[in-house]
Amino acid sequence: MAFRRRAKSHPLFSQEFLIHNHADIGFCLVLSVLIALMFEVTAKTAFLFILPQYNVSVPTADGELVQYHYGLKDLVTILFYIFIAIILHAVVQEYALDKINRRLHLSKVKHSKFNESGQLVAFHLTSVIWCLYVVVTEGYISNPRSLWENYPHVYLPFQVKFFYLCQLAYWLHALPELYFQKVRKEEIPRQLRCIALYLVHIAGAYLLNLTRLGLILLLLQYLAEFFFHMARLVYFTDENNEKLFNVWAVVFVVTRLFTLTLYILVIGFGLPRVENQALDPERGNFFSFLFNNILFRMSVLLLVCLFQASVMWRFIHFQLRRWREYWNEQSSRKRAAAGAKQQAKPLKRDSGYHENGVVKAENGTSPRTKKLKSP
Repeated sequence: MAFRRRAKSHPLFSQEFLIHNHADIGFCLVLSVLIALMFEVTAKTAFLFILPQYNVSVPTADGELVQYHYGLKDLVTILFYIFIAIILHAVVQEYALDKINRRLHLSKVKHSKFNESGQLVAFHLTSVIWCLYVVVTEGYISNPRSLWENYPHVYLPFQVKFFYLCQLAYWLHALPELYFQKVRKEEIPRQLRCIALYLVHIAGAYLLNLTRLGLILLLLQYLAEFFFHMARLVYFTDENNEKLFNVWAVVFVVTRLFTLTLYILVIGFGLPRVENQALDPERGNFFSFLFNNILFRMSVLLLVCLFQASVMWRFIHFQLRRWREYWNEQSSRKRAAAGAKQQAKPLKRDSGYHENGVVKAENGTSPRTKKLKSP
């Protein structure tokens, strides 16, 4: 299965060979794990890569319900889905973005930004739909009290745990993609900060058993990011079309307000009402036991509020600068149009014609008015 058509072959195990064939190498590794499922000897090991581990049967009123908690074996599952993400990244790049790029003839800088936004639009759209489905089916929106009731939420449904594992795998796969995609050195620090922030928030929600709150926060964040990167794609195709940026600005402000409200509601008011449970590392509540005390909660809430305030400050500063540039451009255009009108305005001439520097009337008489003699 080839993702790139190459007219030039590179030496085996060289740097260029790895860059141009990384998706094919990942596909071979994934295929070997899938083939291992066919044999009884290797099937048990293959399931460690494919399926979430640490399943337990929890008794309920309707019977037993299979749920999951986290552990070290999750790293093996995340590693497998990192290769899946690398393959999907190459498919989107080869069969969608590269074809569009060839038609647009963008510069190198715009080409890099277009690829980045194209990949993130596909990811954010998929994540928004998936996250919305999980949140609705689990009833987290219809019952907001479930976000903090019975905390810590040690046991997770299959779809919640699988969602978090795939999210961690995607953002971890973005690290080697900086090398594979030959991202410019100027862009690497910004992208590393973005990847690190996502990994810290997703892993923090997963380890602190705040998965329900994390799902809704990711839904809000991905929704705003989808509109931003969609607006960038539209802007690259038509630089005069900036309407989606205005939509993104509204969605961004609304999602920031909802995010801050949820943090204060759950961490500030909901979790203090939950009784502290005993420490039980086997159940996986070690981090949540440390988290659910007033000092740690208030520290996290303060950091979150400061971070959200800094994000809003940068956003307001960016919007003010953008509007200032827009109005300056509009005023310069008006001045240029007014100057062009004055130059194009025809000079008003007296009626008649000129002969030897003297204006003559059309009937041959002088256009000057004759003075009447006084009587």
